Amino acid sequence: MDPFPHYKRMREHAPVLHDESSGSWHVFRYDDVQRVLSEHATFSSRMGGGDPSETGQLFAASLVTTDPPRHRQLRSLVTQAFTPKAVDGLAPRISTLTEELLDGIAAIGTADLVEELAYPLPVIVIAELMGIPAEDRDRFKKWSDVIVSQTRAGAESADHRTTNRDMTEYFLAMIEQRRRRPGSDLISNLLAAEIEGEKLSVAELLGFCSLLLVAGNETTTNLIGNAVLCFTEVPGTIERLQAEPALLPQAVEEVLRYRSPVQSMYRVAATETILGGLQIPAGAPLVAWIGSANRDDRHFQRPDQFDIDRGPVRHLAFGHGIHFCLGAPLARLEARIALAAVLSRLPRLVVAAQTRLERVESTIIYGLKELPVSWQAA
Repeated sequence: MDPFPHYKRMREHAPVLHDESSGSWHVFRYDDVQRVLSEHATFSSRMGGGDPSETGQLFAASLVTTDPPRHRQLRSLVTQAFTPKAVDGLAPRISTLTEELLDGIAAIGTADLVEELAYPLPVIVIAELMGIPAEDRDRFKKWSDVIVSQTRAGAESADHRTTNRDMTEYFLAMIEQRRRRPGSDLISNLLAAEIEGEKLSVAELLGFCSLLLVAGNETTTNLIGNAVLCFTEVPGTIERLQAEPALLPQAVEEVLRYRSPVQSMYRVAATETILGGLQIPAGAPLVAWIGSANRDDRHFQRPDQFDIDRGPVRHLAFGHGIHFCLGAPLARLEARIALAAVLSRLPRLVVAAQTRLERVESTIIYGLKELPVSWQAA
């Protein structure tokens, strides 16, 4: 459940570790993690290529697995959809969805907040942006859950292979449908887009769809759930945020640091280099532990304490450098709207007593399978 004591031991005793069984290098300290995430010429995001219908290739041509100059070209195509101004335009719809979801539980007094709010809200938002029919949302979410349950680079189960195949078939059909009948959604916009006079390849379109699916809901689902857990763990936090709602954005940033929804990112050494005093050979896979970096006492005072008064923090929850999460403004907005509504509409909110909270089975993300809560119903 709690990876943070392990991270602390590694930061102290083996900040850069070679795992001989997998061949991967693991990086735990803030400065080293930041370097791995930002020095794209040394630490490449490439994970291979080939036929995207093959196992493991669904993300082979996506933003997270390309380097410049192609990365810059691909990113420019979707940047407009995720600018702060564009995202702010979604606020009324996000507020409406949040209120509708809370309407279904507010009078009851108990609920699993992941199931009733943190899970459906981001799925609906990203599905609507992509033009995905409402009846397909549950399938959408199941695929996303399977993908993030992968525990290490290169490890795939039969579930992953089936999901890759099903997603590929679904998105290929969706792409073909949008070719015939374009709409105002992201998939239609990507189909119409050109880079230097050329349309995106099918592999690149599939990469975008897959990335938007996973990144568009997993991070935000876990951010909302982690935030409620943090707020209820520290006495007086909920009352403080209710009395001073202007503190909420700052509190969300502390959640991002303290329980980062994304715990790790993968890279490959493009050239031989020195990291943490050790020689990393060219071609070596690396895991940059964001969840550890954000608890590094070299950068944060009392890092294992959740403190909404910490003020501005330079956490790495959304990555760093050219691969900084494109959807960060949307995740922050959804979290702020959802949490403000929860604080307003669910008074005296507490996590259900004697509940054993289970983490999502993944080393990539950090979140809860469920979060049973109770409050004083009107």
